[in-house]
Amino acid sequence: MWPRGDSGPSSRQAAVIDVGSNSVRLVIYRLDGRAIWTVYNEKALAGLGRDLPTTGRLSPEGVEVALTAIRRFRALLDGWRAEDVTAAATAAVREAADGPHFLKRIREETGLNVRVLSGDEEARYAALGVIAGQPDAEGVVGDLGGSSLELIRLGPTGDADAGVTLPLGPFALGAPRALDADRTRRLIENALTPHADRFATRHFHAVGGAWRNLALFQMELIDYPLHVAHQYEMSRADALSVSRLVARQSRASLERMQGLSKKRIETLPYSAVVLEALIESLGVERVTISAFGVREGLLLDAMDAEVRARDPLIEGCEALTAARGSSPELGAALEAWLTPAFEKLPAVFGARDPVLLAAACRLADLGARLHPDHRADLAFEQVLRAPIAGMNHPERAFLASVAFARHTSATTPPEADAVARVIGADRRQRARALGAAVRLGCDLSGRNPRLLEKSSLSIQGERLVLTAAGGWTDMLLGEQTTKRAQTLASALKLKLELG
Repeated sequence: MWPRGDSGPSSRQAAVIDVGSNSVRLVIYRLDGRAIWTVYNEKALAGLGRDLPTTGRLSPEGVEVALTAIRRFRALLDGWRAEDVTAAATAAVREAADGPHFLKRIREETGLNVRVLSGDEEARYAALGVIAGQPDAEGVVGDLGGSSLELIRLGPTGDADAGVTLPLGPFALGAPRALDADRTRRLIENALTPHADRFATRHFHAVGGAWRNLALFQMELIDYPLHVAHQYEMSRADALSVSRLVARQSRASLERMQGLSKKRIETLPYSAVVLEALIESLGVERVTISAFGVREGLLLDAMDAEVRARDPLIEGCEALTAARGSSPELGAALEAWLTPAFEKLPAVFGARDPVLLAAACRLADLGARLHPDHRADLAFEQVLRAPIAGMNHPERAFLASVAFARHTSATTPPEADAVARVIGADRRQRARALGAAVRLGCDLSGRNPRLLEKSSLSIQGERLVLTAAGGWTDMLLGEQTTKRAQTLASALKLKLELG
């Protein structure tokens, strides 16, 4: 069973002001233990690094846009504790001759001290951001900003090697001028060649708004059913196809395409060519989009080691239901009660099965305050699109299906076709069984964790055996419990035995 504190995840708010080469952004987060939730997100596309390649200085117009935005951000954070606000700047401010003067103006006009990240720090925090959203991530992380590209390798234990920063952001390559594809490819290849062997990888984690937008566009092209960028995966062929499609379009053509950000039209073709070159130079076979990056990496780095070691999926699911006033002990108690039976079943997600069971148990009371006639559908929708890290898209569809089955014996969730495209029949059947098992445990105990200790659930050969402790049979194994247990046995294709 996953260890948890008695009082559930500690909660606080934190804000990050990110002064990037293209955008200046304020993100306010709620931190529930290891779970990171975005509660407010505002950006201004200042283009600070737009003039850097030609003048060596920040864009004058961009400076004024950025300062206006930062003054507003400071006003929004009025009354916050200084330790809950982090302000950081990246490549453009780091490299510009007038970067120090810009930082001085920020201090004078807002009182904020902005930390300038080195290239190595930017790469490291991008890697930590990927780990914040996917603790078991392996491969190479690439963080594409307006002026630079950071590359860093993740180790098998979630640590990060030394990174490198390269002048391969769209502004450094020539944006906002129209893309000269041949010239740009030569520049990129010349910059990547000395590092290609060091960062060769089959799995590439793409960080940055431009690449997220490319992924969302690719979802539109294939009519992908789940429009969640985080942990969206593209094969080598799909990533190359969408990159080449965007790179060869005129500005007018890009503006007509549904799914592309109109504010990124000037930089998207450059970003697409960089991704294409990385895939070919590094031997990438799979691209995973990470919605987490430097900002979330800064938050993860500031967490205590014990909190960092927790699983963000389990923490996120527990926080999602705790916000609705549910018992903080119920999820862990259900996990302990169901594990002896479900660990006997063939794995459908490999080593991830226990994590998903633990997460599903934390979602047991998600529908507690929803209308009983609509709980199943509403719980399904919430989980399918919940901003919880630590799960890929098949796991997301699986947990949503579990949440649906927890509240109904119906076998068809609201978006059955979409679910079927993301997970196969064996995983859908296991989701129905796990949902039925959570429902059984909740109804047997009346959602009282201590009552679960008075019974046990096991699989013995072809039988599902539900047993009550001595003296508890009449109180626990009544008509309602028998009905729920029979539903679970049917889902598992087992014969029910009560004792």
